[in-house]
Amino acid sequence: MSKYTKEDIMRLAQEEDVRYIRLQFTDLMGVIKNVEIPLSQLPKALDNKMMFDGSSIEGFVRIEESDMYLVPDLDTWVVFPWGTEHGKVARLICDVYMPDGTPFEGDPRYILKRALKEAEEMGFTAFNVGSEPEFFLFKINEKGEPTLDLNDQGGYFDFAPLDLGENCRRDIVLTLEKMGFEIEASHHEVAPGQHEIDFKYADALQAADQIVTFKLVVKTIARQHGLHATFMPKPLFGVNGSGMHAHQSLFRNKENAFYDESDPLGLSQTAKHYLAGILHHARGFAAITNPLVNSYKRLVPGYEAPCYVAWSAKNRSPLVRIPASRGLSTRIEVRNPDPAANPYLALAVMLKAGLDGIKKKLELPPSVDRNIYVMTEEEREAAGIESLPATLKEAIDCLKADPVICEALGEHALVHFTEAKEIEWDMFRTRVHDWEREQYMNTY
Repeated sequence: MSKYTKEDIMRLAQEEDVRYIRLQFTDLMGVIKNVEIPLSQLPKALDNKMMFDGSSIEGFVRIEESDMYLVPDLDTWVVFPWGTEHGKVARLICDVYMPDGTPFEGDPRYILKRALKEAEEMGFTAFNVGSEPEFFLFKINEKGEPTLDLNDQGGYFDFAPLDLGENCRRDIVLTLEKMGFEIEASHHEVAPGQHEIDFKYADALQAADQIVTFKLVVKTIARQHGLHATFMPKPLFGVNGSGMHAHQSLFRNKENAFYDESDPLGLSQTAKHYLAGILHHARGFAAITNPLVNSYKRLVPGYEAPCYVAWSAKNRSPLVRIPASRGLSTRIEVRNPDPAANPYLALAVMLKAGLDGIKKKLELPPSVDRNIYVMTEEEREAAGIESLPATLKEAIDCLKADPVICEALGEHALVHFTEAKEIEWDMFRTRVHDWEREQYMNTY
């Protein structure tokens, strides 16, 4: 049941003095795109008659099949707390449809909806997700370009004067709250210049919409403070990178399907099978949850990021952690995703992996409750602990070899995503980098 009707949207636009509306969607890489329309065109948009050229969007369609329609999700109506001299701006997140009225197979939002439909057919009424996106704040130069100069030297949970990003972070939180977010915590992260803002869990589709909105707000407010916010996973060598841990659970109406009070860990068989599916497909979905060449600079030992496929309720070095809360709050925390990921695709492939574990009743391997980072390669091998892919190229190969994850994406998205990422890898592979010149120029 939608909370807004077309009439509600028209009324709210008039009451809020909205002059422009952004019809928003994301491309396959998770980059926000929008078609901005004046208020006079809003009725046309609400009647699903707004057309755009899909051939100009990364990973969409060829020029000979370019006409596509934007179908607004009325429940995503939000008026931006910042305006322009010409009036307020609102946004509606849209689904992408083909001219024949069918959903576009390569629309990331549709791909997530398709995975959620499968969960529903298996008896689950909700897939709840709580994300923890991290980001860095850098100073900008006189040209307005980002530099590598951090705006503070703070550390984990530090406060002013060490955390000079505190005012910016507070303004981000206030802006998000005005837009309907329920913020649970905000704090300085481990690395200088690094921050985290946690918001309340939501159903997966809303959670993905929130992540996309969150990134837009963070970048906008940071710029107002003369700073550049980046969700690049590892912008600096020698410090922690930015993750986007994904807390997730499945519900049947009001019952958390992951909880069983009779189990020593409080985990149901459903939770164990789901977790086994996550572990089984982790190497296959890494290219989606960690989609950049740079993502694999974060997934290395020593910086709190997971690089080994294991789980534990007691330590934070494995891929999946089981937070201590039980009852309705029982959940698993998948720790490898980073904030460069397209949230719709990332949640779709993780859900699909977990559902595969439930369908096939995959057996959960024993937990690994010691620090995996200090284990030898032989010890890890004996414990059956695999590594996540070490490069984007390896991750792409693992993705192609995993039929469940390929099915989650669908043929259109799979072909266009892997093609784009193979180009990205090849550009990186053939480029001569500063490190090489530093190491070899004088010696050879």
